[in-house]
Amino acid sequence: MQYDFDYIIIGSGFGGSVSALRLSEKGYKVLVIEKGKWYKANDFAKTNWNLRKWLWMPYLRFFGIMKMSIFRHVVIISGTGVGGGSLVYANTLPIPKTNFYKTGSWSELEDWEIELKPFYQQALKMLGASKNPKLFDGDIALKELAKELGREDQFEHPDVAVFFGKEGQKVKDPYFEGKGPDRAGCTFCGGCMTGCRHNAKNTLDKNYLYLAQNLGATILAENEVYDVKPLDNKEGATGFKISVRSSTQFFKKKKEFTSKGVIFSGGVLGTVKLLLKLKMKSLPLLSDKLGDDIRTNNETLISVSTLDKNKNLSKGVAIGSLLHTDDNSHLEIVRYAEGSGFWKLLHFPISHGKNAATRFVNMIRQLLRYPLSYFKIYFRNSWSKSTTVLLFMQSIDSTLKFKNNFFGGMSSNVSSGVKPTADIPESRDLTDKYSKIINGKATSFVLEAVAGIPTTAHVLGGAVMGKDSSKGVIDKNNKVFGYENMFVIDGAMISANPGVNPSLSITAIAERAMAQVPFSNEITV
Repeated sequence: MQYDFDYIIIGSGFGGSVSALRLSEKGYKVLVIEKGKWYKANDFAKTNWNLRKWLWMPYLRFFGIMKMSIFRHVVIISGTGVGGGSLVYANTLPIPKTNFYKTGSWSELEDWEIELKPFYQQALKMLGASKNPKLFDGDIALKELAKELGREDQFEHPDVAVFFGKEGQKVKDPYFEGKGPDRAGCTFCGGCMTGCRHNAKNTLDKNYLYLAQNLGATILAENEVYDVKPLDNKEGATGFKISVRSSTQFFKKKKEFTSKGVIFSGGVLGTVKLLLKLKMKSLPLLSDKLGDDIRTNNETLISVSTLDKNKNLSKGVAIGSLLHTDDNSHLEIVRYAEGSGFWKLLHFPISHGKNAATRFVNMIRQLLRYPLSYFKIYFRNSWSKSTTVLLFMQSIDSTLKFKNNFFGGMSSNVSSGVKPTADIPESRDLTDKYSKIINGKATSFVLEAVAGIPTTAHVLGGAVMGKDSSKGVIDKNNKVFGYENMFVIDGAMISANPGVNPSLSITAIAERAMAQVPFSNEITV
């Protein structure tokens, strides 16, 4: 049979980009389908007040790079566009500690710490990782906190996916022997998460996807997959028909493609949502574990605004320092560029409590106790210049389950363990200590302060690994149980809380999965 492509990859984030390059290198004809837009350096928003270019809200005709999804138990921040989450993430590439490899549904399938070690190194090289060379006000305060806690040896300049040449100076490709695009040195403006306008951030369109295109891979942006159907109406032994429609046009133009294989790489919100729908019609053999073991990385995102005029917390790369606060926990300083103050409209004084009434009373008490401070934060000070976000993460396990809902989307339910919470005592204590160091006051996202719903930038799971379909959706090589030549390679495959930013782990596991695929000329019929 004549196919349009050997492999169709749904999504262009870390898993999809790795798959596109490695399959192209092995001689396969590849199509990558991405619902977001293709952004170049000058296309990115200068500040996050430009909602049309920053937020992905198609019903308002906003086609930016960041999407915010609200569920009953969690608010999720994710990326959209060619390059997926790499466009909006904070560049940081830590390797998880041992606990990550020893827990969750994948723990007995391999000795993952040893198995993934060479692939982590390969991923670091491909993503252009290097140590952040400069600390600025927000980072220096974290270092002071580390000293106060007696954990100076646990303070790090992290590996980040940023090119540190001469600031603003353009150079020929420094990573791939001239096969990659020209780059320019980081200016430490703090604008990584609204999209790097200086060509310094090593987004996936500048490495994996760029090289894949040079080898013949096709990237189809602004299109969304709505059906994947086995051509044999069974396990897909004869290939698949993939149906797509426009994601940005008012009139949804539709197309169909055929392929031998298909890779789901749309992230948790893309892959799990699509697979849950397809399980009801085109892919009924999918595991009943689909949608289960959703993890939030046990995160809190708390903003602290300094009242000191001489501090500039916006300078640096998005995450320029980190601190391992204990064996299971990890704290990072996150920043936006000066002028990006939109978040202050959605942040209330931090408030904790067991119910909404208690949280509301505590929030009002904060406002009445420090009226002048909060007036300055909201009306006088430059939000991003005076504010840093404390990103706290834990490898301690708790899971949710996503299901189809009546409106065609997904809803969340508590699965096992304690449900995710915005009130983590360790995070609260660290916030208090950091606030004193920078003479600041803490705020958090409105749904955390009012409803107690936590926010995460790193939702994981939903199509996890297992020894069989009763334990997971995919096997240890990312192959989907029940179907042939079908894979899940994105954050949905992550089967335990890494307790650190997961992008590097997704990249490493994707590299391993692609290493198992034979070259096209090695396949015998």
